[in-house]
Amino acid sequence: MRQLEYQLDVSLSFKYPEEVLERIARDKAEERHLYDLKLDFCHLSLLRGLDELLCLETLRNIEKYWYQIETAKKVIRDFKGRVILADEVGLGKTIEAGIVIKEYLMRGMIQKVLILTPPSLVSQWREEMLTKFNLEFVSTDQADIKDNSLWEREKFIISSINVAKSPSHFNDVIKNEYDLVVVDEVHHLKSRNSLNWKLVNALKKRFILLISATPVQNNLVELFNLITLLKPGVLKTESKFKREYVKRGDPRTPANKDRLRELMREVMIRNTRSLVDVKLPKRFASTILVTPSELEQEIYQRVSHLVRGGWGDSRRLTKVVLSNLLREAGSSPYALERSLLKLDGSLHPSTSSELLGLIHKLNATEKGLRLLELVTKGKGKKIIFTRYLRTMEYVAHLLTRAGLGFVEFKGDMSSAQKDEAIDSFRNEVDTLLSMESGGEGRNIQFCNTMINYDLPWNPMRIEQRIGRIHRIGQTRDVFVFNLCLKGSIEEYILEVLDKKINMFELVIGEVDAILGNLAGEASFEDIVMDIWVKSQDEEELRQGFDKLGEEMLRAKGGYEETREWDDILFSDDFGI
Repeated sequence: MRQLEYQLDVSLSFKYPEEVLERIARDKAEERHLYDLKLDFCHLSLLRGLDELLCLETLRNIEKYWYQIETAKKVIRDFKGRVILADEVGLGKTIEAGIVIKEYLMRGMIQKVLILTPPSLVSQWREEMLTKFNLEFVSTDQADIKDNSLWEREKFIISSINVAKSPSHFNDVIKNEYDLVVVDEVHHLKSRNSLNWKLVNALKKRFILLISATPVQNNLVELFNLITLLKPGVLKTESKFKREYVKRGDPRTPANKDRLRELMREVMIRNTRSLVDVKLPKRFASTILVTPSELEQEIYQRVSHLVRGGWGDSRRLTKVVLSNLLREAGSSPYALERSLLKLDGSLHPSTSSELLGLIHKLNATEKGLRLLELVTKGKGKKIIFTRYLRTMEYVAHLLTRAGLGFVEFKGDMSSAQKDEAIDSFRNEVDTLLSMESGGEGRNIQFCNTMINYDLPWNPMRIEQRIGRIHRIGQTRDVFVFNLCLKGSIEEYILEVLDKKINMFELVIGEVDAILGNLAGEASFEDIVMDIWVKSQDEEELRQGFDKLGEEMLRAKGGYEETREWDDILFSDDFGI
């Protein structure tokens, strides 16, 4: 009788939604049954107005494409918030997930959200959620993760999956209940024996989005493992799945392709470029290798010697500080100057004073002069990226002295100031001088030339910069110029990324997939820094980076093989 009462209540929920929810919330009996009813009720209520998403009007700093909107609707309406998002690289799976999160929040269906990503993507996810969806997440990159109350206290959390699965956090993570869990790069969950899979399986979650452009990498059992996370028990056992769906003796070939496709349509959305008719213009990249002056070379060599000498001794300077000194030296001596002044008490007095003395002798830098040549000769709109504020100030000084009009774009500017800067760039001046976050969430496809005055060591940061102008809506070929000092760590990084894996010819997002295939859990930045500090001369440097280049080539080959297999396996059958 009680079951019938609740079914009647749900059927009348369009008239009396608050009363039904209150009754379900008050009644503690038959807890699992009532939970399922509540979940069904939520989706019935949600269907009422799903022809239009409530959140779209609030997303003002984001380009929303029709297929992303339709995907979000389908996730909520048809898949009830439990789905694999497997769009091809570059089509915006993060945007789709963000729209779903925002829509659920605006409809009052979720309160607590956990996003799990590989370590290298934590800050990127946090930035996108903040700038594009106005959702402020606490991330394990910024929070004190020694305080385990984080998992219970915070409502919006972005965590490295490595942190969440660690012995010091695992139990605290899984004891909390989450309304929505998002897991990026879920091919890392392909084995049920891995801690990654066990963590996600143990989470108490109502809705779950699993994201990967290549959800299946080695064999079809990986599908069984992912579907088990979405719909526990629906496929019974692995052996039963193999009998029904996997060709005997060949774990990569379906035994019954049509039945497998029917199964996948129940759990996966996969948009492809051909399906959504996305075409991007060509992209051309050029590395401008700048020979430093004797003074600049001496500054860089001294900093490099300082970093190598202090790498094994954390009593004075941490590895983070040391690597930042080397990044600043590659950007400009003026960025380095500011850190040297801050570290005055931590460095040997002679080291600090001698380096500052050399910097003060500089009137200009060779890289700055080459930039002026590039900006003066080039026609049309150009965006110049710098990482450090002091470098930006130096470049602004060069442009001003040369009589070249420009506008600045910095992270600490208000939203109105940023809008004004982009308007000025569009209508008045030809150059936008920007910090790392430049143009995020704003339409700047009217520009098709980008200059990296300095180079991030994280390849995905380079991709993010390129993605500001080489994206859907760009109608002209895009040109990317990379300035770097000869003999610097950036030269070796570019050698690996450009010459070995042709990074600048890849679709935005593919570098991340390639890096995900590298052995071990160290980030690309940590790998290159390790090679640099352990090499005693140029020959050792060359050998170390050549070895890294070969590993990157193998990782690229593995990614391409997986992508081709997934394209054949799923083709265009699972889009919106």
